[in-house]
This record gives sequence, structure tokens and C-alpha cells, in this order.
Amino acid sequence: QVRLVESGGGSVQAGESLRLSCAASGYTTGDYYMAWFRQAPGKEREGVAALSTKMGTRVYANSMKDRLTIAHDNAKRILYLQINSLTPEDTAMFYCAGTASRQPGLGLLDARTYDVWGQGTQVTVAS
Repeated sequence: QVRLVESGGGSVQAGESLRLSCAASGYTTGDYYMAWFRQAPGKEREGVAALSTKMGTRVYANSMKDRLTIAHDNAKRILYLQINSLTPEDTAMFYCAGTASRQPGLGLLDARTYDVWGQGTQVTVAS
């Protein structure tokens, strides 16, 4: 059974940075897809960054791509998201998601791609 556990969220001031982590357990191969989503109060869940652990492919949402870096430690099976220059508009719950079986026709930032989700880590940015 695959399990994802996020950490690294917190309360920060505008302009600061955070690095979120997502520890994955249960994947039996090194070939899977992982992503970060965010959901602000009253808004839909939005994919912000994703990667393929085998191919090294990375994709970013246009809205945040200049401030994000997604990375994966293959040995530790930890997914990271570095977020720079945080603004109050970034306040949201950030979720880690994964799948070992990508459905054709769905993008890596589409929530329907993923079948395993973490519980989320809260990011709060004060002005």
C-alpha cells in the first residue's frame, strides 16, 4: 500500500521561502509520477508542479513556475518542492500526489492522474 506524508509547511512572512517534503513508501519500482497541488480556501485544487521519477520530466504551472523547483531523491523516495518569494496569495494547503500508472490523455498537473494523496501541509504567508 502506497503512503505519502508531507511536511515542511508553516507560517512565514512575504518574501521568504519554504521547502516542502513528501515521503513516499510502498512503491515497488522507481518508475512513478509525483506532483504537488495546492488548495486555497474557497478555491479548487490546483496542480503546481510534477515530475516523472524515471524520465526526469518536470512540469510547472505557469502561475508559479518562476518561483518553484520540484525535485525527487530516488534513494530516499522523498519529493521536494522549493517555493521562493512567497506571497499571501500562496496561502494554501499543499498536497503531494502520486501514481505508478499514468492514464493516457491526462496531464501531469491534472488531479485525475493521481490515485494516492497525502494529508497535506499548510502554508500560511503573512504580509
